[in-house]
Amino acid sequence: MTDGTSSDPELPTVEPPFDTDGSHEARSVGGLVLAAGTGSRFGEANKLLASVDGEPIVRHAVETLLGAGVEPIVVVVGYEADAVREAVSKLPVRTVYNEAYASGQASSVRVGIDTLETMAVDAAVVALGDMPFVDSATVETLVAAYRAGVGDALAAAHDGDRGNPVLFDRRFFEPLTAVDGDIGGREILLESDASALVAVDDPGVRRDVDERTDLPPE
Repeated sequence: MTDGTSSDPELPTVEPPFDTDGSHEARSVGGLVLAAGTGSRFGEANKLLASVDGEPIVRHAVETLLGAGVEPIVVVVGYEADAVREAVSKLPVRTVYNEAYASGQASSVRVGIDTLETMAVDAAVVALGDMPFVDSATVETLVAAYRAGVGDALAAAHDGDRGNPVLFDRRFFEPLTAVDGDIGGREILLESDASALVAVDDPGVRRDVDERTDLPPE
């Protein structure tokens, strides 16, 4: 959702547990999984359908959010949409099609956020469909930080380095739909005075699948 993974020393880093006065505990958090890209570096096959531990990569990404209790969840599909839909068809999610998927990640963010904006959520966790190694506990930590009032634009970080997923308060939904190309929400995250990195003990937040060599051995 950002631009892959990187180090952002200008953003403050917070660690759980989080102090809270309880005023934000009722905030509702939905989920958005970006699963529309072509993944050209992977080769001819659709990387989102490649198997990890017997399941398609995109299914793992969705199950990470489900395991954290995030709902509702929107999955944006595009390239080989029918096959990606089938991979998550038995999960309690809503799939939406991005006809402009070839133009970059931002178009999928736009479609997904437009859909979530019609739902009763105060914020959204945005996850990448090609990151199957993220732990559900990481998403729970992001949500806990948001509900504790830590910030309104949060990114998971491991060893001080920013990764994915990220969480955006509803007040950022409109600017998120205005980004272009493959920028995603990086500029919003880095420029907001309400942003922070949330420290997690999860190397999966910096581990995506771009090439076949990124897959673990079966």
